Amino acid sequence: MMANSRSIYLVLDMENDLVHDDGPNGTSELGNQVRTRGILARTSKAIAQARAAGLPIGFVTVGFKTGYPECPAGSPLFAGAPKHGLFQLGAWGTEVHPDLDRQPGDLDIVKHRVSPFYATTLEAQLRAQKIERIYCSGVSTQAVVQATVRDGHDRDYEMIVLEDACAAHSAQEHVNSIDSLRLFCKITTTDEVVFER
Repeated sequence: MMANSRSIYLVLDMENDLVHDDGPNGTSELGNQVRTRGILARTSKAIAQARAAGLPIGFVTVGFKTGYPECPAGSPLFAGAPKHGLFQLGAWGTEVHPDLDRQPGDLDIVKHRVSPFYATTLEAQLRAQKIERIYCSGVSTQAVVQATVRDGHDRDYEMIVLEDACAAHSAQEHVNSIDSLRLFCKITTTDEVVFER
């Protein structure tokens, strides 16, 4: 499916535990930002645009096996996951939000840290398909989006962020994160983006 495209659109951490109204973050400030910024609708629109342009789609999610053997106990970010039953592989919480058009041929990358490049098959799949350009968006801006852009940049990918399809735990945190990424990527929006194969 990816053979004729130099580009891919990576949808980052748009899983139920993080972005569904009925999930654990539904009433949090992150959930509020996802709703206020219309992240699900914008992401769905971008996925449709990318598919129409002939780009492959990759869905990145964070998840841990039963017993959380891959979860870093000393991490301020992940330490609460076992305690609260978050990010369990095979459970509803790690499924991509149902409003997003996930299809059987899409790439599926499960990660155990912030960056989708760390200890996953993402880079091997991208290299095998000769991908050179990565469009991306997701939640949260200050975590997975930042990590993806910085790691992708240092692996010599052209990085493009769809800013209006990203959200953080506050509007200011999102703005700060996007501003800090401008040296590493191109910033665009779902209205302005032109998906190039």
